[in-house]
Amino acid sequence: MPKIIIMIALIFVGELIFALVFNIPLFFRPTFLETFNLNNTQLGDMFAVYGIFAMLSYFPGGVIADRFSARSLITFSLFLTALGGLYLSTIPNMIGMRFLYGYWGITTVFFFWGALIKATRDWGGEKSQGLAFGLLDGGRGIIAAGVATIGVFVLSIYMPDDPNQTTPIVREKAFNVLALYYSSLVFSAAILAWLVIPDSKIKGASFNPFKNMSNVLVRPIIWMQAVIIICAYCGYKGIGNYSLYAVEVLAFNEVEGARIASYAAWTRPIAALIAGLVADRYSASRAIFVMFLSLFIMYGSWSYATPNNLGIFVIYANFFITCIFVYALRGVYFALLEENKIPKNLTGAAVGLVSVIGYTPDIFFAPIAGRILDANPGILGHQNYFFLLSVIMLIGVLTAIGILFMHKKNLNKWKN
Repeated sequence: MPKIIIMIALIFVGELIFALVFNIPLFFRPTFLETFNLNNTQLGDMFAVYGIFAMLSYFPGGVIADRFSARSLITFSLFLTALGGLYLSTIPNMIGMRFLYGYWGITTVFFFWGALIKATRDWGGEKSQGLAFGLLDGGRGIIAAGVATIGVFVLSIYMPDDPNQTTPIVREKAFNVLALYYSSLVFSAAILAWLVIPDSKIKGASFNPFKNMSNVLVRPIIWMQAVIIICAYCGYKGIGNYSLYAVEVLAFNEVEGARIASYAAWTRPIAALIAGLVADRYSASRAIFVMFLSLFIMYGSWSYATPNNLGIFVIYANFFITCIFVYALRGVYFALLEENKIPKNLTGAAVGLVSVIGYTPDIFFAPIAGRILDANPGILGHQNYFFLLSVIMLIGVLTAIGILFMHKKNLNKWKN
């Protein structure tokens, strides 16, 4: 199978498995909240359930990825995740939603995440890690934006332009169709994975998961990479608030709020691909430092911005620029695996460790953000929210400096 076809398949499956879990609440946040009668705090708690189960799945899932075929693991994960989408379309109650997000925390991570990252690293080889992960995340951005754009069109068919005419029954019908649309795409991705992704055989007879874990745990650079991912992932989580900001602060309707979020998603492929090429040219750690510094400045400005004191054009510009740097970060932070000289046979275990730590924002970020927004409804809550993000980006800046320092001193001693 040609390498480009394999990468296209990895892109599709890498995005669509998370489409039901994250993209619907990201692009259709106001509609999602209204359909399930949720406030921001309840939504945050629901994501925390997902995060707990995902966190418990990352490390053992990474070790499994070092042993079993990526094709089988990825296909199975997609199929199970799509079944959850069918349940979502029935508009379950709050207890059912928490059960569903716990279920998704397992199906989208345990069999999937380590296998995807390992397959992508193998695709890139030694010299094109930035390109490989830039293509993966950039391509995922194209899929997310394209799917969301069609989703906005689907939503607009069932949702009237006048918010006063949107009844609960109308909204539930629209969301039902939206959930079925996303579920059908995830089922299709499972078929694509089985047909295209190579059925790779794990080389070597010896496999000691405890030795793999211990070899990864003693590498300080891995722990620092985990902090990088925590900060970058919080930035990504921050984008999920943009459609709500458009509705609550800029007075957009629900469809317009979803539309602006879907437009911003189109910056992801360009940002991730360019970031990947820059990382291959100048090093991933240097690129990451510049991105975090830029986001610290941008989110800091959002913490006092209003449509009156900055103007709507500046807010729009800031909105899209922060998206560019957030998506650029996502495109390169796993390229640190090769730059940090992590042995190939430890890829799954390393991905498991950095992910179990790096994606802890799935547990804590949404509950904290929801409480910040609900404590001060309106623009003040959003300003406090962006101030929190600016502090997190500063931590990312300092961690990137630490990685650069370690590279300069003694990175080679961590070679296996």
